[in-house]
Amino acid sequence: MTIDVQELKSRLDQGEDLQLVDVRQPEEWAIGHLPQAVLIPLGEFAQRGPEELEPERLIVLYCHHGMRSAQAQGYLLSQGFEQVLNLTGGIDRWSLEVDSSVPRY
Repeated sequence: MTIDVQELKSRLDQGEDLQLVDVRQPEEWAIGHLPQAVLIPLGEFAQRGPEELEPERLIVLYCHHGMRSAQAQGYLLSQGFEQVLNLTGGIDRWSLEVDSSVPRY
């Protein structure tokens, strides 16, 4: 239940209706984030995620490398969400393979 950065870029370029969610901290978000993403930090995810996300839409979660977003994915799946993907390699891989203008840290 993962998606790689090339597939995500393709889906975004095609205008696919998906929810892109960054689960990092606000300080990390300020360094750089993916276009169209919303920020729901992992520490707030249990409270905000089910409230703010739409279970009928595809949700793609990401963080720095993929560990925190995997935790958020597990949580959403346990709450009955079915269409939840984790971005393999996170924003770091996005910067390396798709858009080098996104700062690495």
